[in-house]
Amino acid sequence: MGRITSAAVLGAASWGAAEYLIHRFAGHEFAKHRNPFAVEHVRHHATTSYFAPTSGKVLAAGVAALVLVPLASLIAGRRSGTAFAVGLVATYGAYEVLHRRAHTRAPRTRYGRWLRKHHFHHHFHDPSANHGVTSPVGDWLFGTERAVGRVRVPRRQAMPWLVDEGGALRPEHADDYELVGRG
Repeated sequence: MGRITSAAVLGAASWGAAEYLIHRFAGHEFAKHRNPFAVEHVRHHATTSYFAPTSGKVLAAGVAALVLVPLASLIAGRRSGTAFAVGLVATYGAYEVLHRRAHTRAPRTRYGRWLRKHHFHHHFHDPSANHGVTSPVGDWLFGTERAVGRVRVPRRQAMPWLVDEGGALRPEHADDYELVGRG
């Protein structure tokens, strides 16, 4: 593998660490300090259909790239530093798509099924666990992964793909989810 490709792959892999650390620490551990991420994240937990505006996410990615390119370039040279930043920012973009789809669309693959159960266990059962939305690696390393059986979802927060027109749990999701509370 070439140096540029290796730098891009390292950048992509670095997003996994950033995803876990940002979510766990900025979103939960230090949320009481009302950092900008925590404000949006707390709102997302309260209303799972809420997502921070895309413009803010694009701005954050742009700022990250503006900081990462010069820093990584000092370490690895301009081309490799840029490739590292592009790998990380592109993987962040993929994360944003996967996270939104988890909330808005039913799973179609084994990975999609795992991602939703892992993530919604975090949302609805134990916010101190399962911080890696797209990967469990950070949770494995830091001991915050929790096994997920059936996820209990409050009716008032049920994702649209989980319920039918009458608000009942769709039968194809009955092995993984249970609706609780009143609608």
